[in-house]
Amino acid sequence: MSLRGTIYLVDDDPFALKGLARLLRAGGYEVNAYASPGELLQIPITDENACLVLDARMPGMSGFELQAALAEKGVTLPVIFVTAEDDDAARVKALAINAAGFFRKPVDGPALIDAISWALDKKRKAYT
Repeated sequence: MSLRGTIYLVDDDPFALKGLARLLRAGGYEVNAYASPGELLQIPITDENACLVLDARMPGMSGFELQAALAEKGVTLPVIFVTAEDDDAARVKALAINAAGFFRKPVDGPALIDAISWALDKKRKAYT
């Protein structure tokens, strides 16, 4: 695990997945990247110093549905959504589940890194 934390990244767009993973690694994070929600659901998520970065819209299971499925399994990591198709309904849904961020692609890299840092700091402070 890196000192900054671990990011569980899920995006069905291979170019976005690769680009976001590269950005987050350059930001000092360990990145576990997955091309589908099903891939992430198959692994144990145990890292306390971690954050989810999920594509809001994917075929089969959306990022919102993935976050709900993980919550049912007891995974309560902060979540940040990214999307190529920004709309008010998705923003409202992200707010309703207390997402730490909601970004339209192409993502502003420094803003995403800041949102992740803020979410992890907030989580750490909640447990101290």
